[in-house]
Amino acid sequence: MRKVYKKVESVSGNVITVHATDVAYEELAEITTRRGKSLAQVIKLEDDLVSLQVFAGSRGVSTSDEIRFLGHPMNVSFSEDMLGRIFNGSGIPRDNGPDLAENVIEIAGPSVNPAKRIIPSRMIRTNIPMIDVFNSLVASQKLPIFSVSGEPYNELLARIALQAEVDMIILGGIGLKFDQYMYFKNILEEGGALNRSIFFIQLASEPIVEGLMVPDLALAVAEKFAIAGKEVLVLLTDMTNFADALKEIAITMEQVPSNRGYPGDLYSQLAARYEKAVDFEGSGAITILGVTTMPGDDVTHPVPDNTGYITEGQFYLRNGRIEPFGSLSRLKQLVNNKTRKDHRAIMDGMIQLYAQYLETIEKRSMGFRMSSWDEKLIKYGDLFESQMMDLRVNIPLEEALNRGWSILAQCFKPEETGFRSELVKEFWPHHEAPAEV
Repeated sequence: MRKVYKKVESVSGNVITVHATDVAYEELAEITTRRGKSLAQVIKLEDDLVSLQVFAGSRGVSTSDEIRFLGHPMNVSFSEDMLGRIFNGSGIPRDNGPDLAENVIEIAGPSVNPAKRIIPSRMIRTNIPMIDVFNSLVASQKLPIFSVSGEPYNELLARIALQAEVDMIILGGIGLKFDQYMYFKNILEEGGALNRSIFFIQLASEPIVEGLMVPDLALAVAEKFAIAGKEVLVLLTDMTNFADALKEIAITMEQVPSNRGYPGDLYSQLAARYEKAVDFEGSGAITILGVTTMPGDDVTHPVPDNTGYITEGQFYLRNGRIEPFGSLSRLKQLVNNKTRKDHRAIMDGMIQLYAQYLETIEKRSMGFRMSSWDEKLIKYGDLFESQMMDLRVNIPLEEALNRGWSILAQCFKPEETGFRSELVKEFWPHHEAPAEV
């Protein structure tokens, strides 16, 4: 029987303090107020003075409320019954379904021992050409999607959730607006993917501290499914909201602030989550895609800046498209030599020509006369943006590669592209001749 304490020493923001003994860091406590019961977690120990963050917010908490320590950290149930279910930031069902209590596991455990990891070797197909062709997603990879507010990053995540060739999707929503949450739910339900998905959602209208648990809940469940042999794709949106929750707690705890007020351990906090990505030998894998919004489109902001040191590349989402320059999958070379022998050539060659197209557009805006080569590049750039970069394009990798050759053939002669002759001989669509310009 755990001891019950009936005197709260202070309430500051969403953090309360109480004198207590025999309490562990990150242990859960149950607070009984006039409004009901709510969970809190130990976040600081200083002799017998214990600080707890209240997940539901400290509104309504009084100094005479009852606090009962539960003797264990945050747990979550793990079973196949979770598929198709939606939970809140405390792991409590928000879909009016039954509570799940079997196979309870602790969250926020250590990352997997490197000795148990294997080198990533499997591509995750998404049917999005700007990913599959140019920055292939690899099983067990950790990649952020750098973007700004207003860009369709949640729409992109929903597309990936529907189309990715994985066994299951776990969505961690941090600070989602209600309509964004319903968008994910409706899209996956209509697409038939909800029954292989698990949602952990903290809404923007709910206390920000509840968002702190969302990545840990999602990744703890993902790890168990991956050990059982499942290919799991974890989608997190938005990790900047997660960092802001850390910042709020740090300010309340009067910690010495680091860059722009964020806590000094921001890097470690982010790394502890992203490093959960793993490919288990003889079993499944966890792949992580996490949206990171950049305030003011500033990549030097502490959240994207720290994230970039942890992850294996990034996708830049700008103007509704994944930008070919700046976007990078550092593991793509592990898989794109196993797809089709023209994959790397198309990936490199088309991007080089697109870079020349952007230079031509800049020249035209400055009033330079356009040569016949410039006109070909302009035609090529228009086709590349509409048929490859547009996120509405939904085609398999092989069809995307064929489309790449088709675009090239509509704009250039084979000798103008710099592709190897053996690839041109095998893949060039000779029935399509470039228009005279």
